[in-house]
This record gives sequence, C-alpha cells and structure tokens, in this order.
Amino acid sequence: MVMTEAALLALEHQLLWAALALGVAFGAIAQRSHFCTMGAIADVVNMGDWSRVRMWALAAGVATIGFNAMVALGWVKAADTIYAAPALLWLSMALGGALFGFGMVLASGCGSKALVRIGGGNLKALVVFAVLGLSALATMRGAAALLRVATVDQLQWTLPAGQDLPSLAAALGGSPGQRAAALAALVGGAMVAWALARREGRSADVLIGGFGIGGVVVALWWVSGVMGHVDEHPLTLEETFLATNSRRMESFSFVAPLGYVLDGVMYASDASRRLTQGMVLVLGVVIGSAAVALAGRSFRWEGFRGVEDTANHLVGAVLMGVGGVTALGCTIGQGLSGLSTLSLGSFIAVAGIVAGARAALRWQVWRLERMA
Repeated sequence: MVMTEAALLALEHQLLWAALALGVAFGAIAQRSHFCTMGAIADVVNMGDWSRVRMWALAAGVATIGFNAMVALGWVKAADTIYAAPALLWLSMALGGALFGFGMVLASGCGSKALVRIGGGNLKALVVFAVLGLSALATMRGAAALLRVATVDQLQWTLPAGQDLPSLAAALGGSPGQRAAALAALVGGAMVAWALARREGRSADVLIGGFGIGGVVVALWWVSGVMGHVDEHPLTLEETFLATNSRRMESFSFVAPLGYVLDGVMYASDASRRLTQGMVLVLGVVIGSAAVALAGRSFRWEGFRGVEDTANHLVGAVLMGVGGVTALGCTIGQGLSGLSTLSLGSFIAVAGIVAGARAALRWQVWRLERMA
C-alpha cells in the first residue's frame, strides 16, 4: 500500500520526536556514567584502568546482539545500512580511523563527547563542534572530498555478498537470519562476557553506560529501520527510510550529523532542506547532558587555558571531521552502530581509531617529558 504525502509527513514527525527522545537519553546516560571512548583508551594507556573499556565493550556487545536479533526476526537487514555495502574501503577506514583517533585525543574527546561536554557548560567543546562540523562538510562535499575520492577511496575490495560477517559466512549454510543470530551470540556475547568478567565491569557506572548506550543504539536502529521504513515512496516509487540523510536506515553517529546541523542553520530558509534523525540527535544529546549536569550540580562554564590548548582542540577537531567522514563514522558511528552490524569495515575503522588514539597519547607523554 502506497502512503499518502500527508501520512509520510506525519510519520516523519514521529520519527524525529523519537530520535530526539533517544538523543536525550544518550546524553543523559553518557553524562551520568562518564561514557567516553577516548577516556577509556587514555585510562588504559596512562593508568592501566580498564573500567571504561569494559563499559564500551558492554555497549558494543548489547548493540550487536540487539541489532542481529532484529535481523534474525526479519525486521531489518544489514545491507540496508551504509556499513555493509559491497565496496570495502579498507584504506579509507584504516587511515580515516587513525586520523579520527589522533584528533579526538587532541580535542579531549570525540564528537559525542563534545556534545556531552557542551551540555555540561564546556565552551571549548562548542568550538570543537563548529570546527568538526565544518571540516566534515568539506570532506563530504568540498575540496577535501575531491582529494579523498581521488586517493584513498580508490583502494577498495568488492565483496559481492556484502561486508557484514553473516553475509561473508554464507558458505557455512543456514539462512541469513540464522547466521546473524549465531555470529551475534558469538561476537556480542563474548564482548558482554568479557565486560562483566571482572568486578570493575560490574560497577553502577559501567552497567548504566554499557546497557544504556547499547540499548539506545538498538532502539534507534528499530526507529529508523522498522518504524521509518517505507516500501514505496509516493514520489519516487522506491523503497526508502524516512528522515535520514543517507536514505538508508541509520543509528547513532556524530561526525556527518554535526556538519548537517551547521548546514541546516546556515541555510534554514531553503525549503528543500529538512530535519533528519541525525540532526535532532545532536540537539537531544546536549539537552540530556545538560539536564543531568544541572540536576547533579556539575554544570560549570569552562574555556581554553591558553594558546596551546586552543590549537590542540582546533587541530583535533579538523582531524576528527576529515577522519570521521573518510572512515564513514566515529567511535559511536563505526564503534557501536557499525560494529553492531558485524561489518568488516567497522572492525578496521575501530582498529584505526584505537591506533591513532594510542599514538596521540604517547606523543603527549613524549612532549611532556621533553618539556620537563
């Protein structure tokens, strides 16, 4: 049955409100639990503390199990996301991830952390947001996009069945849903088991952050992939997913959406531009974070300490914008949403992010030692 334009518009409004609510939940949970991928890596490198890595692993495991449970039920398909496309841009994923990882250390956190920090009163994060968004737009549509497409994007492997592990494992037999359920139980279950294996992984913050963040990622997959799915759009007569920038099903990601927010603000009078789930998520995260910060009396204004601090955040924001678009996602976009689809490219991107972050942390230690 073809939906009318009025019905589509009403559904889009429902999708946007649902995405806003999930964004608020994400911001509140991240502020309450101190969920931060950069902080998790820094804790391990600098102090040997694995608590926040276990929180991140728990979130990734929950997201993986939840997404693939929906695949097994026939509700969604990994092929309908940007992560499981046949073209595996392996160099873009690796290099983009490394640039993003290095940049997030310089900028004191990734894109999602910048939004959470804005909600807590951090003005440095507001600058990171603006610069990250502009550099993301330049890498999607501007001069950096021309360079990206002409260089790293040229090196790719084509996987006809798709790059998600259930598709790659077709030779093992079984239906796509059965393979998705089995691999999710194996990979996602291993992440959850590892996260909860030690006492440090069973603290209140870890459980709230892990189950909470992983849960909202799954919830947004359902909103976008089930609630927002239209078999036949009345104007294009094609299958589509409403209120997304890619016209595919989407979950949380915080690189391109920051650019789209800036683009929307600058060209708000252009009637052809519409709000998308990614854009309202940005607002929701800030609202949720601010609510928790104000309720817990942790809200405080914070600015740059000096020229070097400013320069680090500016350079870090640029690297995150360029790297995040090149890698098709960030610590949340690839690290949680992408990994939940069991995409091979997401594993490559996450490895690049971790390597870049470790390199930046070692570089910071080296600089401090030289200055001592």
